[in-house]
Amino acid sequence: MGYAQLVIGPAGSGKSTYCSSLYQHCEATRRTIHIVNLDPAAENFDYPVAMDIRELISLDDVMEELGLGPNGGLMYCMEHLEENLDEWLSEELENYMEDDYLVFDCPGQIELFSHVPVLKNFVEHLQRKNFNVCAVYLLDSQFITDVTKFISGCMASLSAMVQLELPHVNILSKMDLVTRKRDIEDYLNPEPQTLLSELNERMAPQFQKLNKALIDLVDQYSMVSFVPLDLRKESSIQYVLSQIDTCIQFGEDADVKIKDFDQDEDQD
Repeated sequence: MGYAQLVIGPAGSGKSTYCSSLYQHCEATRRTIHIVNLDPAAENFDYPVAMDIRELISLDDVMEELGLGPNGGLMYCMEHLEENLDEWLSEELENYMEDDYLVFDCPGQIELFSHVPVLKNFVEHLQRKNFNVCAVYLLDSQFITDVTKFISGCMASLSAMVQLELPHVNILSKMDLVTRKRDIEDYLNPEPQTLLSELNERMAPQFQKLNKALIDLVDQYSMVSFVPLDLRKESSIQYVLSQIDTCIQFGEDADVKIKDFDQDEDQD
């Protein structure tokens, strides 16, 4: 059985930086992971690329040959990937063993993980290849400055959860850049009544029932929660990685090593 992270989130949320830091952390702890680039527009990498969608198709070529813009060109590239899952992806996956750990660095177009079925079909292909997959959704912590943005972030994450149907770990990225961490901490373990009162203050009276329904969804059903990530701290990276490993059951199939004791030593 293989293991995989699908790293998703809005453009600029720090997905590639997360992949780079994760690779460095695993290298320092003598753990092997393989980073896969699924962004046909990517150019520079701070980590070794194990697989690269640009070997199949690149955004620059599509824009030049078909006259498409950046967003339309990227969607064309991802649809082309979807059409070549049984050929290109299957052939690339043959280079990895059953217990290998892959991290897929995805593009930031939100429609890819909200309503377009490309990534869902990609995930199902991995699962047919016997991979345990976890979605890692990154949200820039610097945008979580008030209750309306927090709820918007929760709904975007929830949309991805519903679309992909995967175990989900939501990460507040760029915590090392936040100057007022206390403002962020209020949203890591939020009080529902406080959120509701703040939301009602900002919204017109006719939205009060909707506000209560949104807060109940976040609170009572525990649908969405965020883990803060500070890339300056190895302990923060390790904690996030342990949460993801638990989701995909990484290491649970490892053989238990039992030390053989000499009978004479045992009697002593």
